[in-house]
Amino acid sequence: MAKFTREEIIRRTEELAKMIAETEEVEFYKRAEQQINNNKKVNEKIAQIKKLQKQAVNLQHYGKYAALKDTENKINQLQQEIDELPIVDEFKQSQNEVNDILQMVTKTIAANVANELEEKTHKN
Repeated sequence: MAKFTREEIIRRTEELAKMIAETEEVEFYKRAEQQINNNKKVNEKIAQIKKLQKQAVNLQHYGKYAALKDTENKINQLQQEIDELPIVDEFKQSQNEVNDILQMVTKTIAANVANELEEKTHKN
């Protein structure tokens, strides 16, 4: 079995990362993210959320808990409205698909390393 240096492992990991970045799932994720970033409705709601979050910090600081709860409810409502947009749902689905690929790669590497270690342990 060949021995690899850390540098070789890093180089091959970078190659793997490039391969993953060029998958259909990652390309779709990038397009969906770009669409969200360019979506006026999403950007307006995000701006409203940020404004309300600043208000919430001030309300909490001054102990105005009833107003704070109302502001938090408004934030939650806006977040729900964003989450219900089809473009956001597509983005989240693509994010899950990319995460699945990364999880699969991580688990495959871990399993193969564990198998190699086990084989070497049993040979000795």
